[in-house]
Amino acid sequence: MNKYIFALVLFAVRPADIWSQGPPEDEAYAHFTALITSPDTKQHARAFTYLEKHWQPEFNSIAIELAYLSPQRTVETRLLSLLQKNTGQSFARDYNKWYEWLWNREQELVPYYHGLKALMHRPIDHRFIKYFKDRQEKAEIRLDEIRWGGVVQDGIPPLRYPKMILAREATYLDDSNEVFGIAVNGDFRAYPKRILAWHEMFVDTVGEVPVAGVYCTLCGTVILYRTTVNGENHSLGTSGFLYRSNKLMYDQKTQSLWSTLQGKPVVGPLVGQDIALEYLSTVTTTWGEWKKLHPETTVLDINTGFQRDYGEGVAYKAYFATDDLMFNVPELDTSLKNKQSILAIRIPGSTDKSMALSVDFLKENPIYHNAIGDTGFVVFTDSTGANRVYGTEGTYFVKYNPSTGVAIDRNGLEWKVKENTLVAPDGKTRKRLHSFNAFWFGWKAVYPETQLIK
Repeated sequence: MNKYIFALVLFAVRPADIWSQGPPEDEAYAHFTALITSPDTKQHARAFTYLEKHWQPEFNSIAIELAYLSPQRTVETRLLSLLQKNTGQSFARDYNKWYEWLWNREQELVPYYHGLKALMHRPIDHRFIKYFKDRQEKAEIRLDEIRWGGVVQDGIPPLRYPKMILAREATYLDDSNEVFGIAVNGDFRAYPKRILAWHEMFVDTVGEVPVAGVYCTLCGTVILYRTTVNGENHSLGTSGFLYRSNKLMYDQKTQSLWSTLQGKPVVGPLVGQDIALEYLSTVTTTWGEWKKLHPETTVLDINTGFQRDYGEGVAYKAYFATDDLMFNVPELDTSLKNKQSILAIRIPGSTDKSMALSVDFLKENPIYHNAIGDTGFVVFTDSTGANRVYGTEGTYFVKYNPSTGVAIDRNGLEWKVKENTLVAPDGKTRKRLHSFNAFWFGWKAVYPETQLIK
């Protein structure tokens, strides 16, 4: 948003828009509010005089966020000066450094932090108010780690019930183009990365199942969720905010914020209601390989109704070209490069443990066995680098032929490798386990105790 426009909107915001029963009777709150909503330099001077005399650690999170968002350079400069004086840190206008420092300390918030956060973000999009207002005690993640990603709600527009076309009609695709493939109740679909990178989410009914496919370009994840829980379908969208560089979703009914990686609400009235979306399987592969395996597949029509350059590799080209982050996380683990692709595996409901397998390792080990908790699994990797994970229940596989879709176990029995199951000669099956590709830094930031295989 243009900073001049931002300023005009900012000064039109009234604290009453945030506090339905009146604002807190707190002098520090009043001064911070003046810095947020007023262009009056005299009010600013009084505010800074007060803050300099009465500074407390709980002000650090407010000051960093307000300095980052404020369109007024004098306000920004004075806040950074106060931060430097009271914290002993000297990061100038390097806000990633300020956030990294903040996030590696215990969270310290004033009781009205949620209101100030809503007030600061209200000029960007009035819908942001509900994300934070009165939700300080209804959060499973640190509120000061929720950072604006630079867009309004659904500013990266999800594809809602997009048109799908037959494989033979997709003349815009080359066989080498990367796609995300899904199979739900016999309904096979492909979502080209070159399109989905511009939208980061699709909402649809696939195989008569309401689903949402979420692509977080910053952290490299593509996850498919069943959106109905206990008979209620949650209509999801893009919140405009991030947590540890991972996209946060929102639901239209309650405006709760949801974790993309965990598929559950983390801020808002739905927190604590034991709601978690069911994972469904996805695979990252090439268009040529996917349509060879599933000639009946449909694929996204390039005519989405939006004007974008859907060329292969165009979206986020600069971001994907380096190992640098756009938004930082509390700590980086150098066991792998930041954007090294890993296969992430979790088994919700069975164990809290998780695993990250380097895709380079899996390319060298196209049949790989391991276990998470009591669940044994095998990862099959084909020549395109596509990974599929199946429960083994004690079965050990020694051969895998992607072109024929046959795996052979140590007893010489041939199993058919289907998208969602392994099928034995006697018809017995092993289920596919949920997994997805991700950038190492993003997965490690949310699951710091994950086991790494490389």
